[in-house]
Amino acid sequence: MIVMPQGIRGMRKNNAQWVSPRIAILKQKIDNEDYLSEAIQRIAQVLSNEILELPHGGSYHERQRKRRK
Repeated sequence: MIVMPQGIRGMRKNNAQWVSPRIAILKQKIDNEDYLSEAIQRIAQVLSNEILELPHGGSYHERQRKRRK
């Protein structure tokens, strides 16, 4: 769940377009190198699981599931 910081409601851009508060928060997060690194890692993990056709839990949970059978 995204929690909006105080003061961010509906920001204007060029007095014509409204910028979504969620997009404003995401722009702030992207400036944080740790957040960006974790986001890239997560994207790589999801794509790898899709390519390997693993369930959403990844290879660890797949191994655990196979042992239970």
